[in-house]
Amino acid sequence: MNLSYWEIKSWLTNVDYTIVGSGIVGLNCALHLKLRYPKANVLILEKGILPQGASTKNAGFACFGSLSEIIDDLENHTEDEVLRLIEKRYNGLELLRETLGDKAIDYKKWGGFELFTEQDDDLYDKCLKHQEKINKLLHPFFKTDVFSWQSNNCVFNNIKSKISFNRFEGQIDTGKMMATLLQKVQIAGVRILNNCLVNSYSEDLDSVKIKTEHFEYSTSKLIITTNGFASELIGQSIKPARAQVLITKPIDELHIKGTFHLDRGYYYFRNIDNRILLGGGRHLDFKGEETTEFGETQMIQSKLEELLQTIILPNEIFEIDHRWSGIMGIGEQKKAIVKQLGNNLYCGVRLGGMGVAIGSLIGKELAHLIE
Repeated sequence: MNLSYWEIKSWLTNVDYTIVGSGIVGLNCALHLKLRYPKANVLILEKGILPQGASTKNAGFACFGSLSEIIDDLENHTEDEVLRLIEKRYNGLELLRETLGDKAIDYKKWGGFELFTEQDDDLYDKCLKHQEKINKLLHPFFKTDVFSWQSNNCVFNNIKSKISFNRFEGQIDTGKMMATLLQKVQIAGVRILNNCLVNSYSEDLDSVKIKTEHFEYSTSKLIITTNGFASELIGQSIKPARAQVLITKPIDELHIKGTFHLDRGYYYFRNIDNRILLGGGRHLDFKGEETTEFGETQMIQSKLEELLQTIILPNEIFEIDHRWSGIMGIGEQKKAIVKQLGNNLYCGVRLGGMGVAIGSLIGKELAHLIE
């Protein structure tokens, strides 16, 4: 593509900071860079029409971990590491709300619930046994018990009589969140170029030369925030993880309200616009879902429909309206990677499926890491 003089002058000259990825992390990083350096020229390159990955495709859970997820985390992390993770997730959610406002993101604090099937005795007993320990672990931060038990009240089929409840969790409208964040960033003077895939880059002493599908230019600093796609550009320990989702058509007099976790969080569902949004099933085919390709599989989609029919909406007639997928970035550890990789190269990636919770905070941390 031969760019005009005006295009080169207005968009690709004297670029101080180039951010690759217009998701939650990239946009928050840009916003905080403009707060630190109001006169800086900040450019975001996004390979999709909308933010690719998971930022516009997630389920909109304002959560920081179900009881069983935290118990699992304690088997792979120290108690202090788990507490720090949960603090970061909760503080990240508070920053998201503070930055955009509850009305703009349609935040509803209806609580988070964890369900246990009648057959899942081991996990149920494990959560009953460890709830007091988890509450004690989290008490220094929350100053009260986080988890309690509620009755199923026959809302769900084939589910234990007790349901784990977390009153600190809520839900948001993902589309409204991203639209508001995009608007806020653009008002701050940040430019965003969509449909612009970065093919490669090379670092000099005081700049980085970027080669995209359409043009080449130089930037003072390059910042990678592509999360699940980051391994295509940087040599860090990040694996892509696809999450498949479906949503029903509107259901009359839908009584389900809140965010719900099932099977250690591998399935999750919520109410939205009188519909049920349901996602998960990655554990049915870990290797197959370790991909950067968007799409749905018959095995996982069939299982999601089965859960709707047998557990979530056993007495309802429903139709599926849409299906989609998003790409997360995961690793052996759940701690995000926020670091300087070169003289003028930085990254904020590997959010571990907690982008809504920690994306705002990771973006802010990244902006304050960069000079």
